[in-house]
Amino acid sequence: MSWLKFLKVDTFLVMLIGVMILATLFPCEGDARVFFGYLTKAAIALLFFMHGAKLSRQNILNGIRHWRLHLIVFASTFVLFPLLGLSLSVFVPDLMSTGIYLGFLYLCALPATVQSAIAYTSIAGGNVAAAVCSASASSMLGVFISPILVGLLMHTQEGSQDTLQAILNIVIQLMLPFIIGHLSRPFIVNWIERYKKLINTTDRSSILLVVYTAFSDAVIGGIWHQVNQWSLLIIIIFSILLLAIVLIINTCLARWLGFSIQDEITIIFCGSKKSLANGIPMANVLFPAASVGMMVLPLMIFHQIQLMVCTFLAQRYAKKIAIIEEWNNK
Repeated sequence: MSWLKFLKVDTFLVMLIGVMILATLFPCEGDARVFFGYLTKAAIALLFFMHGAKLSRQNILNGIRHWRLHLIVFASTFVLFPLLGLSLSVFVPDLMSTGIYLGFLYLCALPATVQSAIAYTSIAGGNVAAAVCSASASSMLGVFISPILVGLLMHTQEGSQDTLQAILNIVIQLMLPFIIGHLSRPFIVNWIERYKKLINTTDRSSILLVVYTAFSDAVIGGIWHQVNQWSLLIIIIFSILLLAIVLIINTCLARWLGFSIQDEITIIFCGSKKSLANGIPMANVLFPAASVGMMVLPLMIFHQIQLMVCTFLAQRYAKKIAIIEEWNNK
């Protein structure tokens, strides 16, 4: 898979595409669908249990003092993104179908990533402790805020949600395993450190299982009659546009407010990302089974674009930090 790394293509995205193709050719139906439904719920519970278990309380405490930075990251994640998502309504239905628009609204309501935001901040030479705090808090708050945003953003759209019921479902299926996992951390932290690779494999396997189940329902519901090559091109174009606007605004705001370059890096990488790991399981809880595939399609494409762009940005910032440190040491 070295050629994928050369092209800056995430191998996990390739696996996601493979699972979508599998679901298209061999969707699960009947008794198999019931079995996969229960298996998917168990996988999601395990996924969030491990998220909670991996979260270090000390890392969170180390970054809490950067409240101004966190405020900007949260505003970017839960205010700027949703406003930009709503602005896409002017392109419906001339350029964008209602289904794709709803998918973008869902994308914009999601919390930030944890692992990749911290990883890119570290590579770029940013404030890692603040990144851990911001990304982790965003992920936890998103369990409550995202269903509320989904209800508000889609209030006038078909498929609007019962927000209180959505939050209750999220708490039971996602937050409860997360809390249990975090409380269990003192007892299993050594095991987690020892088997990091195995745990990451379990995380990704859980997401792949959810995608397969979701796209099986979507295929049976006729998703590929609604999404053609033009629709995919539109999703790519607007994903790039959305990410570019957020990156530019966050960069300008960080510099205008006088943040250090390390904090600027953290704001950029924590405030511009949307979580695939949280988004797909959450969609499985929030939306009817047949519509989940359409709802997460923009998220899956945006996810790959943000990884490619952030890889490029992280490398540029790392060089800039190295030059600054070399200059200061003279």
